[in-house]
Amino acid sequence: MTNPYAWIERSLSTIHRANWYRSVREISGLAGAVVQLDGRSTLNFASNDYLGLAGDDHLIVAAVAATQELGTGSTGSRLLSGHRALHRQLEEAIAALKQTEDAIVFSSGYLANLGAIAALVGPKDLIVGDRYNHSSLKKGAVLSGATLIDYPHCDLAALQKILDRERSQYRRCLLATDSVFSMDGDLCPLPQLLDLAEAFDCMVLLDEAHATGVLGATGAGCVEHFHCTGRPLIQMGTLSKALGSLGGYIAGSAPLIDFLRNRAPTWIYTTGLSPADTAAALAALKIVRSAPQRRDRLWQNARVLKQRLRDSRLPWSLLPSASPILCLGLETATEALALAAQLETSGILAPAIRPPTVPTSRIRFSVMATHTPQHLETLVHALQRFASA
Repeated sequence: MTNPYAWIERSLSTIHRANWYRSVREISGLAGAVVQLDGRSTLNFASNDYLGLAGDDHLIVAAVAATQELGTGSTGSRLLSGHRALHRQLEEAIAALKQTEDAIVFSSGYLANLGAIAALVGPKDLIVGDRYNHSSLKKGAVLSGATLIDYPHCDLAALQKILDRERSQYRRCLLATDSVFSMDGDLCPLPQLLDLAEAFDCMVLLDEAHATGVLGATGAGCVEHFHCTGRPLIQMGTLSKALGSLGGYIAGSAPLIDFLRNRAPTWIYTTGLSPADTAAALAALKIVRSAPQRRDRLWQNARVLKQRLRDSRLPWSLLPSASPILCLGLETATEALALAAQLETSGILAPAIRPPTVPTSRIRFSVMATHTPQHLETLVHALQRFASA
């Protein structure tokens, strides 16, 4: 008899040989710029907690109070028994931040993209997406059954050629893109993308996961940053990065949100967000509005670190970035893993990002508002030391 599962071990061996193998690391203690890794105090440059809110007392108090009042779980889908007033308050707060008519909250950002795309397009339709889009956008496109065509990263000329050739053959067309590309740190050319969408009668889904709370005068994201507020598009984002909680959302017109409540499978058939996560996200949105100095500190830290990396003349290339995500490019996955391991010996957590997640290997640094100048200098000095070794 043959073993129908034997292929799994062979595949794992292939992953190991390619240096693509991944495993989890246990972090203990409160989330923040300094964490406990394997019992050792470690500088954290691996977090998406850009504003340092995941360990903030305001969010913790809000989460505890909601749990004491409403319990630990929502207990059902929101259409059956899981809807709470708190959920609607969060959706209204998101819509207010994004300056849209309405918003809908999902249990994760991944589910928001899967559900929205599957609801909006189908086998008769076309999705054209940036080649560097997040996995959730790509998997949502597959789930929808629509025809999917990728265009070269941020290449609007290539996108226009695709639309010239293909758009007329399909009922609906959805342009999908990250706003901040999470493994590079650069931004999509949103104004020009919206102009193309208008010219070719396309919808646009913009993934604001790494922009919400970070970019724009009020932290509303790339749409605000590029002065595109009010233009028709579908804005997706997460509550789990700068907002320090868990969950995802879609913001847009009232008819769009009403349609998703009725057609998005990952909202209809999923238990509602927990009271604790909902309350924490609400508290975070209040801080985003009332404490812009956090965002100012984040951007100051990002500017300082970027300049220090440039001035240090390191042997690794600093990839272009317009966000608090900074990456050093390395030739191979082996080199990236080695540098990440060296940094860890110096008490610095910064992940090696390798194919197939990205086309080329790199070390990725996520800057936080709660990093101190000394934290940034410690990182730069460690990189200089390893570069000269």
